[in-house]
Amino acid sequence: MSEINAELRAAVRGEVAFDVTSRALVTMDASNYRRVPAGVVAPRDADDVAAVLEICRRHGVPVVARGGGTSIAGQATGTGVVLDFTRHMNRLLEIDPGTRTAVVQPGLVLDRLQEAAAPHGLRFGPDPSTHGRCTLGGMIGNNSCGSHSVAWGTTADSVRELAVVTARGQRLWLGQDWAGAPEGLRALVEGELALLRTGFPELPRRISGYALDALLPEKGADVARSFCGSEGTLGVLTEAVVRLVEAPRARALAVLGYADESAAADAAAGLLPHGPLTVEGMAADLVPSAAGLPRGGAWLFVETGGETADEARAGAEAIVRAADVVDAAIVTDRAAQRTLWRVREDASGTATRMPDGSEAWPGWEDCAVPPARLGAYLRDFRALLSAHDLRGTPYGHFGDGCIHVRIDFDLLTEAGIGRFRRFSEELADVVVAHGGSLSGEHGDGQARAELLPKMYGPELVALFERAKRIWDPDDLLNPGMLVRPAPLDTNLRFSVLPREPVPVTFGYPADGGDFSAAVRRCVGVAKCRTPSAAGSSVMCPSFRATGEEEHSTRGRARLLHEMLAGELVTDGWRSPEVRDALDLCLSCKGCRSDCPVGVDMATYKAEFLHHHYAGRRRPAAHYAMGRLPLWLRWVARTRTASLVNALASVRPLASLAKRLGGIAPEREIPRLARETFSRWWRRRRPAPSEGDLVVLWPDTFTEHLSPAVGRAAVQVLEAAGLKVALPPTLRLSAPPIGGGRSAARDPLRALARRDRVCCGLTYLSTGQLTHARAVLRRTLDLMEPVLEAGAPVVVLEPSCAAALRTDLPELLHDDPRAARLASAVVTFAEALERYAPGWTPPAVNRPVAGQTHCHQHAVLGDDPDRRLRRAAGLTGDLTGGCCGLAGNFGFEKGHYEVSTACAEEQLLPSVREAAEGTVVLADGFSCRTQLEQLAGMRGRHLAEVLAEALEPQRDGRLS
Repeated sequence: MSEINAELRAAVRGEVAFDVTSRALVTMDASNYRRVPAGVVAPRDADDVAAVLEICRRHGVPVVARGGGTSIAGQATGTGVVLDFTRHMNRLLEIDPGTRTAVVQPGLVLDRLQEAAAPHGLRFGPDPSTHGRCTLGGMIGNNSCGSHSVAWGTTADSVRELAVVTARGQRLWLGQDWAGAPEGLRALVEGELALLRTGFPELPRRISGYALDALLPEKGADVARSFCGSEGTLGVLTEAVVRLVEAPRARALAVLGYADESAAADAAAGLLPHGPLTVEGMAADLVPSAAGLPRGGAWLFVETGGETADEARAGAEAIVRAADVVDAAIVTDRAAQRTLWRVREDASGTATRMPDGSEAWPGWEDCAVPPARLGAYLRDFRALLSAHDLRGTPYGHFGDGCIHVRIDFDLLTEAGIGRFRRFSEELADVVVAHGGSLSGEHGDGQARAELLPKMYGPELVALFERAKRIWDPDDLLNPGMLVRPAPLDTNLRFSVLPREPVPVTFGYPADGGDFSAAVRRCVGVAKCRTPSAAGSSVMCPSFRATGEEEHSTRGRARLLHEMLAGELVTDGWRSPEVRDALDLCLSCKGCRSDCPVGVDMATYKAEFLHHHYAGRRRPAAHYAMGRLPLWLRWVARTRTASLVNALASVRPLASLAKRLGGIAPEREIPRLARETFSRWWRRRRPAPSEGDLVVLWPDTFTEHLSPAVGRAAVQVLEAAGLKVALPPTLRLSAPPIGGGRSAARDPLRALARRDRVCCGLTYLSTGQLTHARAVLRRTLDLMEPVLEAGAPVVVLEPSCAAALRTDLPELLHDDPRAARLASAVVTFAEALERYAPGWTPPAVNRPVAGQTHCHQHAVLGDDPDRRLRRAAGLTGDLTGGCCGLAGNFGFEKGHYEVSTACAEEQLLPSVREAAEGTVVLADGFSCRTQLEQLAGMRGRHLAEVLAEALEPQRDGRLS
């Protein structure tokens, strides 16, 4: 491929990438399929596209057009050159409110179009659940639909004109009345009018095959419409003129509860005469217990619109009156509506796990039948699942007769793949018997194209092949899709993975201890690729900072998949490609909660770094910051904090220290406390208390860097009537952490002299898992009296609490004490709520600004904090996202720019825009440090704010 690579680089102004990383990132989409491409090109314009097509045609190399890469039938994968339109050809070129049209490039993400149209009271009608990352080009290629299709139709209904480059370099403007039709297409249609008039089923979601019936004279001979849904097999889209619709000024949501999904499906078609905007169905298996839905085993989400809130609500009330339901609710609050829609939109990911945690996969994701037949079809579908001993939970567009489902296919064994084929063939027969379409939204791709003769018959499929030859006589564009397809049970993404679990250090309890299964969690729905953090979400801050696929959770998971496969990434755990992609992972754990399938990239990163550096020299930052607890304990033991602070204030010495320690030169070294929290604790007089005992965890940051937080927490907990204790310490008698040398030969450990509890966070984040296990085992030894007493353990630093809650039991999965300690961990707010329920916090009565700690969001939850703030009169909400410092990440050399970009997304704007007198809350040391260093602002832990209100000092601060 070197010759093609060189020719493309000479001819194309955009990026040309034939390296391992670029290819690995696009081996898969959101389907079951995988193909390794030769290279990736990010064209800048139509000239680049034409140049790529010319060079690839000359060399016989296929071309695949790719948008957001969320296709679920395999059509966004290929073995030749992949065109990535998201990098450059991603602009909104024009919007015309008068004609209600917009001119877009294929790489434009749908939400960007919606944001531009909204000020004019307009919107693009179709809205797939992936609207935050799917592109207009991909939507046109797949003829995507979304939840509002009962009102506004499919993408094909919203297309007016298309600019296309054909495989042989023709530039065509497609439209009605044969506009832009390639030579021979009109003759083909006029010679087969009878077949085209009778061969296509009539239903709102018929997406399968080529839409050749759009070329009938009575349908306006619409070449643009017929091109929609062709999956990049006929030409390459470079520009589109699309129609916009008027957005309702107000909306209401009727949530209708039914006994089960079949009852909901039977009822859906009867609601259509009332003119709803959506009729979406979900069953209980996919709905979180806290969703707050009305009673029932399945629900229809029926949205209504109007010029006013009263008009929208009246429409919803009419829907409820017309429905025969178990229970119903009408939701008019916009925030509550967004919460419910988020449950529905996340189903494409959550459905990949069955209730018992086992895997489920796409493949038969979006069959569609006439809406009136949906209930009967679902009963036949369920019977077929049972006959093949398979499970799946349907959901989706019930008002259009289109369901989505992930099924627990075994795609790892020969027997399981055989059952997958037999089920697919029999389900195709069931769909056709109900007058349906094999695809009702996401296209045929490789998943269903082989079965199109069952739906259309051989004569019409042969006509599809003839149309393909007219458009693409060299079979250059996305071969193996739609016509002359590859078999549906080949190119499966899992076939290249190791059959036996690879040896790992973490336990991966949710994945049966199998690292490959953990990596398989990423199905490619790409929620991590959203360009802004919606609401309180965190994932994925590094992608939002760089816009690069390799810095998204999905991109990193793809590289780990290829590392395990060993075909493209051949160095295994030593892979520099995987190392470089993980380098900008902040270990924020946002993906653990925000990813619909719970990918935990922070854990995968720690695992990878552990293996990658085994027996090798590590980066300097791993020694300087990864072993921070030891260094700080040494400083505390030698009482040299003031000396260290003085030396750090001398710029040349600080620069030298940062260079030796792998620390970003832009960073200031934080000042150490002159007195540690534990030393203060030992000299104080505890307040007498008859209340419950709580053990306050002296984490490294509170102990050495922010002891004021610990002092404030003690003051508040004792004011609430609780008895506070610290964990025991132990004179050093065991071998040093890491084993091997005696304490006498380890000056650092000898000077530390006492073993103290530690969550191992810094070791975990740098992948020093051998050290982390040793630290945590010693911690469990020390904590045995606390565990025996059954006392709760209050952890003030969110990242340390998250490490103890999740990393500890997953790393020491062989030690039952780990789970006991993890279950004992509570946050500051949780401790007050659970163990001092009658206590009333002091009235602060001030607004707040700041950011919920990313680990608090991802692991711990912040509902108790919200309630505590509200009780104290602290008004307002904290932002989402990540502060960008993230422990050692933002201090490491080479990370400053990304760290700053993350902070500038939400945290810094929120505090800069805050009104005078606003309390800036930041429970994490990293967040407070980022605020201080980038904005010159002092963030405070909630404990400090409450303590100050309890006993204000003359200077307004805690002593």
